[in-house]
Amino acid sequence: MREVWAGGEATVTQVCEALNRKRPVARNTVHTLMDRLARRGSLKRRLEGQSHYYSARSPRAATLRDLVSRMIDTAFGGSVEELVVALLRGRRLTAGEAMRIRKLIEEAKREDL
Repeated sequence: MREVWAGGEATVTQVCEALNRKRPVARNTVHTLMDRLARRGSLKRRLEGQSHYYSARSPRAATLRDLVSRMIDTAFGGSVEELVVALLRGRRLTAGEAMRIRKLIEEAKREDL
């Protein structure tokens, strides 16, 4: 999805080439995954000549918000606090990450007032 969001639209070959710059991935694996995402409604597919072009049905922010919301409900019993605790215990924050998180929490507090 990240590669499709970045380019707006991509073929299986384009996504496979981008992923292979980071680690080896078989083209068939990428094709299968993108086909499944299209059948589930996460990707749109259009045919141009011999190539299928895929694009995201929803913007990245909306998709991630929905994904995290489902994860909180299913894995953490609806508790945002449990998610944050799991994240903080899972790895160390950099000073910059901690500062940005504090700022986001302060902004959220002000919005609730």
